[in-house]
Amino acid sequence: MPEAPPPGALVVGVDYGTLSGRALVVRVSDGAELGSAVCEYPHAVVDRELPGSGRTLPPEWALQVPADYVQVLRTAVPEAIRAAGVDPADVIGIATDFTACTMVPTTADGTPLCELPEFADEPHAFVKLWRHHAAQGQAMRINALAEQRGESWLPRYGGLISSEWEFAKGLQVLEEAPAVYAAMEHWVEAADWIVWQLCGSYVRNACTAGYKGILQDGDYPSPDFLRELDPDFEHFVTSKLEHPLGQLGDRAGGLSAQAAEWTGLPEGIAVAVGNVDAHVTAPAAQAVAPGQMVAIMGTSTCHVMNGDQLAEVPGMCGVVDGGIVRGLWGYEAGQSGVGDIFGWFVNNGVPPAYHDAAREAGISVHEHLTRLAAGQAIGEHGLVALDWHSGNRSVLVDHELSGLVLGQTLSTRPEDTYRALLEATAFGTRTIVEAFQTSGVPVTELIVAGGLLKNRLLMQIYADVCDLPLSTIRSDQGPALGSAIHAAVAAGAYPDVHAASAVMGACNRGVYQPVPANVAAYDELFDEYTALHDHFGRGGNDVMHRMKARRRKALAATGHDADPPVTAPEVDAPAATTFEGAPA
Repeated sequence: MPEAPPPGALVVGVDYGTLSGRALVVRVSDGAELGSAVCEYPHAVVDRELPGSGRTLPPEWALQVPADYVQVLRTAVPEAIRAAGVDPADVIGIATDFTACTMVPTTADGTPLCELPEFADEPHAFVKLWRHHAAQGQAMRINALAEQRGESWLPRYGGLISSEWEFAKGLQVLEEAPAVYAAMEHWVEAADWIVWQLCGSYVRNACTAGYKGILQDGDYPSPDFLRELDPDFEHFVTSKLEHPLGQLGDRAGGLSAQAAEWTGLPEGIAVAVGNVDAHVTAPAAQAVAPGQMVAIMGTSTCHVMNGDQLAEVPGMCGVVDGGIVRGLWGYEAGQSGVGDIFGWFVNNGVPPAYHDAAREAGISVHEHLTRLAAGQAIGEHGLVALDWHSGNRSVLVDHELSGLVLGQTLSTRPEDTYRALLEATAFGTRTIVEAFQTSGVPVTELIVAGGLLKNRLLMQIYADVCDLPLSTIRSDQGPALGSAIHAAVAAGAYPDVHAASAVMGACNRGVYQPVPANVAAYDELFDEYTALHDHFGRGGNDVMHRMKARRRKALAATGHDADPPVTAPEVDAPAATTFEGAPA
């Protein structure tokens, strides 16, 4: 049994999101959140041109600058300590979580290749963010070859590997930038890279290795398989990827002198093994038992849950033994776009009059549209939408798919489309839930974490569409709290994550209950959604694929930029509001 922590012991959880990093100071004895601070990444998402050189990026690219992650340690952690008004000497551990799959190509000592002068203007030398989807072609080849060969690991990922993951992105580097590939000593998850910066030791976490790195039953895809993909890819695992694993909640090392200087925390305190923002949230929501599905809803949604049996679920992102907590099978699925879709519509599809009305009322446009949409009867808008504006992560695993709104007329109003998009994301979640249910993995409760739980209309829609009781995490900072829980375990304050979750986690049970009349009405709309889902997503009509290809060809011919960037202030601004009806 671990020794009892000192009275007043504290831990710090650091959550690395898509656009910013957040540090949270938590009391070990009861999980009380004492202070937090946010650091926006100076370079945000690099999706148009490289910083410094101005080199234009092709469509579907999404990069980041690793120095931005260190900046979070330098600023957010000390600011959180100051906000908490505590003595940093009382901090006994620190843990981090990260978006995944976010990859950093490094030298042997962990230096990112983009920081080397010879690669300063080479896109492939930068961090490939989770939503970098330009490796779709490589992913499709991996999937086709694995199916052809009957690879045993393929069903563990629902039958399809995503373009977001380690192997597809690594193969893209090899084939498009062989000099970068040759210089790359380590292909590192950002979740592990930041721990490396904190404690000076590279420890590969078991979560991303299993979910994003195709590590199953102790083995990666074989050299023979990799050679068949590309002869120069044969030794990818042994020369670039493979590294000793650390289990979730374990200590990766002690805080280095350099990191202590950055953060203002005591040198030598426990640094926990890295983790993924979604998976680390489950303990924060006290969702560590089978049947409890956690939907971490933000720009995208990740669905994670534990099960006591191994099953093959079509389109899941993966199932890993101990992938969330030890002793259970951790399942993952997800939607590539949710809050991003709502933000895109508000930024690009709402006329000035609505912005003016929201401004006059002193509310956000999200809140204004939500209030208008809340007065509608189910189906009143006459619309049904597909939530594929950023592709489909589950259950189709196809990032060549795109968004669709069916039923628009000259009388369609912005609030109609907005509500249809809210409903579409709920239909996407129901599709995932049903895939688990029919595969023998029961889902008994839906627990929502993330900024979007502030929207009461959206939450009721999800409860009605999925016909499940919907609980909500009590913390506004689920991933950071989850990381703090792991920090407490790594520091020896609790014997395991289960025990720490019971004390430090927080959840409001059954806040939203399905309304039978609404469930029946949404069943009819879901049938229409499913018909469109299968027609456009399962080969009935490949027009979305053809249009993506046509667009890339046109952009290449004209030299025009890809999509304009989705900037942090526009998409994330509603997260700062205290209004409970506005999506975050």
